[in-house]
Amino acid sequence: LAPRAGPAPCPAPPWATLRLSEKFILLLILSAFITLCFGAFFFLPDSSKHKRFDLGLEDVLIPHVDTSKGGKNLGGFLIHGQGHDEHRHRWVLMMKHAWDNYRQYGWGHNELKPIARKGHSTNIFGNSQMGATIVDALDTLYIMGLHDEFREGQEWIDKNLDFSVNSEVSVFEVNIRFIGGLLAAYYLSGQEVFKIKAVQLAGKLLPAFNTPTGIPWAMVNLKSGVGRNWGWASAGSSILAEFGTLHMEFVHLSYLTGDPVYYNKVMHIRKLLQKMDRPNGLYPNYLNPRTGRWGQHHTSVGGLGDSFYEYLLKAWLMSDKMDTEARKMYDDAIEAIEKHLIRKSNGGLTFIGEWKNGHLERKMGHLTCFAGGMFALGADGSRDDKAGHYLQLGAEIAHTCHESYDRTTLKLGPEAFKFDGGVEAVAVRQNEKYYILRPEVIETYWYMWRFTHDPKYRQWGWEATQAIDKYCRVSGGFSGVKDVYSSSPTYDDVQQSFFLAETLKYLYLLFSNDDLLPLDNWVFNTEAHPLPVLHLANTTLSGNPAYR
Repeated sequence: LAPRAGPAPCPAPPWATLRLSEKFILLLILSAFITLCFGAFFFLPDSSKHKRFDLGLEDVLIPHVDTSKGGKNLGGFLIHGQGHDEHRHRWVLMMKHAWDNYRQYGWGHNELKPIARKGHSTNIFGNSQMGATIVDALDTLYIMGLHDEFREGQEWIDKNLDFSVNSEVSVFEVNIRFIGGLLAAYYLSGQEVFKIKAVQLAGKLLPAFNTPTGIPWAMVNLKSGVGRNWGWASAGSSILAEFGTLHMEFVHLSYLTGDPVYYNKVMHIRKLLQKMDRPNGLYPNYLNPRTGRWGQHHTSVGGLGDSFYEYLLKAWLMSDKMDTEARKMYDDAIEAIEKHLIRKSNGGLTFIGEWKNGHLERKMGHLTCFAGGMFALGADGSRDDKAGHYLQLGAEIAHTCHESYDRTTLKLGPEAFKFDGGVEAVAVRQNEKYYILRPEVIETYWYMWRFTHDPKYRQWGWEATQAIDKYCRVSGGFSGVKDVYSSSPTYDDVQQSFFLAETLKYLYLLFSNDDLLPLDNWVFNTEAHPLPVLHLANTTLSGNPAYR
């Protein structure tokens, strides 16, 4: 008998006929796919956290990098793959070096003298130990995943941060560093202590607004509430960048507390400025808080003026683009700046000069270099469909500021640089050749990267990182240098709090994905502290038509 027919044999799977090497490749592809799915499951934002304000990819783990082997490899610039993590780890290590030395030698002081290895403070913080570096660094620590250090800072703030001290402080600096830093720490971590401290401090600043015009004094005594202006300011004036850089923080204070007093203070300033005549459409840097009249007609997008323009734009962005009054003021100001202050040098470099005594001074400060990022940030939504124009203008400013770095011996930018005759993007005076760990150029690189993804901005950021690590790192932290054109520079022996708050944060973000603190959800204050966009459904600012 013929044997009974069994079931038909299963056809061989397609990979059974593959050679060993082909199977290995297929296995690699399958592994990569599984890893990708696994990673997506764990690292996509958890909608149960931060229902209103999403950090993006939070708690990103930074892999350990053996810098003893990877030092040279880090210098080889990597656009794709593991290179991002390696670069970001470099700034985590720099942040730890700055923080650990501050904790060891300057804990509780405002800043650190890294060579003398002791605390440091300037007159902007008065004579008290308010831990400016701790407050300023908090959100950078959180974003970098340095949670043990973050908790150290939180514990100090909870137990030691006291605002009932007999100390005269800068209203502007305390607002952007302390209130901005505390608010950002609150929004990122959800820890109530930060909100409580921010509101306590804001109450101590309110007496500064007790002037005939409502334009605040530059300084206020935290205990007595007595205010005054800087002795060097023109005819007893308040400074545009100082009283014009309160809006973001004060609106958030009203939002969090339901108390309109903070919001009303900054909107009063805006209304007063709108009524005033502006020479050539420009805002002078000085305004007398007693008379309500301009001081000398000096206009700058650098020091004394800079962040006023930044906050007009960011007020609009922070309102979910509903504060059209702020946007109009920004657009009007930018058009006047472009007409009267922005020029091109003989060598083709676009720069922003300063209007002084009826003529344009062909000099640009390091502080002014933030404007490249501002133009890019404000490109979308600009008048007359000029988004492309303002993005290009931002790119030109970024290029000029990179040249100011590239034309020095240390590859670090000077405090100010000229465009006179044959001298372009170079500091001339000795007192303008210093670098104090400033962030503005890197800030512009980051914004330009976010809006263009041109790899040159990461390359430039990496160049700056190497120069900072080579010339500013000392055993006790990081120090500014006195002459960027000298091959053997001397140190100023100050580790600025903004180095931890801004410079290292912007470098870290420059090499992070766009969904870490996405610009649709977050607006950075002028000290790089991220504050969330206030969507209309959440806000309590019913007194303002823009926020209804």
